[in-house]
Amino acid sequence: MEYTTLGSTGMEVSRIALGCMSFGSSDWREWVLDEDESREIIERAIDLGINFFDTANMYSLGDSERVLGNVLADYDRDEQVVATKGFFQMDDDNPNSGGLSRKAIEQELANSLDRLGMETVDLYQTHRWDYDTPIEETLRALDDAVRRGQARYVGTSSMWAHQFADALATSERENLERFQTMQNHYNLLYREEEREMLPLCEREGVGVIPWSPLARGYLTRPHEAFDATTRGETDEHARNHPYFEGGGREINERVEELAADYGVTMAQISLAWLLHQDAVDAPIVGTTSVEHLEDAVEALEIDLSESDQAYLEEPYEPVLVSGHE
Repeated sequence: MEYTTLGSTGMEVSRIALGCMSFGSSDWREWVLDEDESREIIERAIDLGINFFDTANMYSLGDSERVLGNVLADYDRDEQVVATKGFFQMDDDNPNSGGLSRKAIEQELANSLDRLGMETVDLYQTHRWDYDTPIEETLRALDDAVRRGQARYVGTSSMWAHQFADALATSERENLERFQTMQNHYNLLYREEEREMLPLCEREGVGVIPWSPLARGYLTRPHEAFDATTRGETDEHARNHPYFEGGGREINERVEELAADYGVTMAQISLAWLLHQDAVDAPIVGTTSVEHLEDAVEALEIDLSESDQAYLEEPYEPVLVSGHE
């Protein structure tokens, strides 16, 4: 395993983060693993040297946090870096169970810590931008959470670059805890973040931990085989993102070609490309099998030539911004 400093935090994290969206309950989504299967993958991740785990309160409506906490309770907590998120409404009958008001942040962070079985989470992230709450109120609530010892650092996720710049400027002006990380939508098939967000993160020393590094599985298998999996058949979000536009199919074919040349999997080529991007600290890799987890870790050993990186990038065409909703 390789490790890197997460943004400007000074905290060392594995270059692969284990995304925990696929852990919790298949009652939530068909492709999600229940606790016993989830435990096998989390324990193998620790064996492989992964120390960075990303979950959210909305994943399996809290069961992901509970499962992750149950497994990590059997290990030295000081050796793990745990991140969770809040924003999406958790209770249809309670509008204050979502958003980024002070009330929502305080109660949902407390609920997340309870499910995780932890007094402090290493990184607490806002899952999306809240258009109904002033950013100053959100940042003050997060600053208080850090001062209370409920979170060590705060981060955020997909938004417009001008919103992120406003948030960083507000933190500086008001002397509040700043967002240390950006969890954004970024992969070979969706590179709109390269225009503004990634340069902003590099300038500000913000850690970049992309979600959907494998385009919800489309970068792991040939175009024709995408629908051959449970997730491919049932995950409507994959079709909602513009992966099949803007040269997407040709990029998919080039990934398949280079995977054959290198003698590795398509997923490993796709991850290797992302790991070669200077702005990226640790892609968040979700998986439903130990084999795919091990493949992801082995991608760290692939040294893509500059010409091969350019070959993968060349077919890309601009697409509509996706992932901020």
